[in-house]
Amino acid sequence: MRRTNVVLPEELLEEVDRVAGKRKRSRFIAEAIEEKLARMRFEEALAQAAGAWNDENHPELETQEDINRSLERVRRSTDERIRSRSR
Repeated sequence: MRRTNVVLPEELLEEVDRVAGKRKRSRFIAEAIEEKLARMRFEEALAQAAGAWNDENHPELETQEDINRSLERVRRSTDERIRSRSR
């Protein structure tokens, strides 16, 4: 942990104190920053991945039935892995 000073609008700080409590202010702000950074990383990953998927590369998923079949295989595989780990 590292101590820092941050300037916030008074109304915002009052609302943080109201919902989190003065004694939990730092944790609340840290969690808010973590959430914002995670959202920004996710948006960046989405932007970088844009266009990576195209129908030509996945002819096995041409129809809704194909998609449903593929999803069922993935779900079955996941269920089997979960069951095998719990043994």
